[in-house]
Amino acid sequence: MSDLAAILAAYPLLWIAIASLFGLLVGSFLNVVINRLPVMMERDWKRECRALLGGEGSDTQTDDEPFNLVHPRSRCPSCGSPIRAWQNVPVISWLWLRGRCRHCHARISWQYPTVEIAGAALAGLAAWQFGPTGWGVAVIVFSWTLLAAAVIDLKTQLLPDVFTLPLLWLGLLLPILLPDHRVSLTEAVLGAVLGYLALWSVYWLFRLLTGKEGMGFGDFKLLAALGAWLGWQLLPLVILFSALTGSVIGIAMIVALRHDRRLPIPFGPYLAIAGLVALYLGEPIMNAYLGGLP
Repeated sequence: MSDLAAILAAYPLLWIAIASLFGLLVGSFLNVVINRLPVMMERDWKRECRALLGGEGSDTQTDDEPFNLVHPRSRCPSCGSPIRAWQNVPVISWLWLRGRCRHCHARISWQYPTVEIAGAALAGLAAWQFGPTGWGVAVIVFSWTLLAAAVIDLKTQLLPDVFTLPLLWLGLLLPILLPDHRVSLTEAVLGAVLGYLALWSVYWLFRLLTGKEGMGFGDFKLLAALGAWLGWQLLPLVILFSALTGSVIGIAMIVALRHDRRLPIPFGPYLAIAGLVALYLGEPIMNAYLGGLP
């Protein structure tokens, strides 16, 4: 393994190319996760509700059929025709089909090539910035997880625990697994605790003042995970950047797109973007800010 790392370190462009290509493939899988995981969660909730109600309400045939990340085969959401292997090649298939289903010619969502390209770009960026190191591989996993969580939250306003909790625990384990990790175990623990408490406090303050829920508990967990990965020192930057980005985009949606201001706007995507910005630019930004203080 060390020999392979040495070869990749000697040829950094090779490592970037491998990471980017693998990112394309993972991006294709992330699209499956993004589309199916919310449905799987909803089916589980329905089963739990029926169990609590003593089995009231009969299961439909659809609910009885296996549905997971592997089964059934991917199909066109418009006509139901199975998607063949050659139609699943990341980005290339979408371009070859001109963004339309081969059978019914319905439009294929831009989500598919966008997530695939983003998966490749995030992996390539981490490979270029951190090289073939343990931290570099960890950042790639971190980036892919944020990508999937952000898109799911954008579409469904859900931040599944299956993303936030493993991300949190991995962030706490990295200082132990990687001796030269930039964040100490103490900083990671403080980051997780303070990250959770920061949004938890905002949630309850907003609820006491307005009687409404301003955000979901998934946002608390995601910021806690970001605090574990980045350390408590970068939490102010993450909170400030995500709040500013969310405010600007939210106001733009209300003014330009006539978005109903009463409709909730997911906060997870802005936290994810802020987390990535803090990962790559957090220390230079904080150093520049602190250096400018009298």
